[in-house]
Amino acid sequence: MRHRYPPPPTPEELGLHLPGPGPGRRRSGDDLPKLKRFRSQLLAAWIAERFPPCAVADVGGGKGLLTWLLLQDGFRAEVVDPVDQPLPATYRDLRSGRRVRLGPDAAVPRRRVAFGPGLGRRYDLLVALHAHGSNLAVLDSAATAGSSCVILPCCVVDEPAAPGPGQNWFLWLVERARSLGLEPECFALNFAGQNLGFVLRGPRP
Repeated sequence: MRHRYPPPPTPEELGLHLPGPGPGRRRSGDDLPKLKRFRSQLLAAWIAERFPPCAVADVGGGKGLLTWLLLQDGFRAEVVDPVDQPLPATYRDLRSGRRVRLGPDAAVPRRRVAFGPGLGRRYDLLVALHAHGSNLAVLDSAATAGSSCVILPCCVVDEPAAPGPGQNWFLWLVERARSLGLEPECFALNFAGQNLGFVLRGPRP
């Protein structure tokens, strides 16, 4: 069955540039897109470069690797997800290239509930990395609570509203943010798959 929504725009269509040697030249080495499984490492590094340590909600954070990485960088992060999952046993540290093994007692703080706008005031930064059913709640929370947020949307799943047939989900969310008086800034991470996101900078942090 054909997907209801068209694919997101390319980084080039949004005027974004990924690491590389420039137009017409082949990418190689570290400039090549990383596998999708490295998206948490890439996003954690991106956040650490742009925000000071603060209270972070990892919305729909699943196993919690993003939260674990942000904790290592001094953020007060926790997973907000009704489904409890264990941390992965290992992950690749992209800075050193080494595989890191987590012990059986390794854990991250968790709030085992679905994210709703009422939770927004607890956090300075809301992060939704391929989170299902939470993107609109994160936008509403950013608009009312003054939190900053980072959203990399994926599929349209369990949202209270959605674009009409033929409309692009990513661009629809960007326009939704603008309709709430927010100013989204688009960005792209260097991994294969849906790597486009946007950031909303509120009064906090």
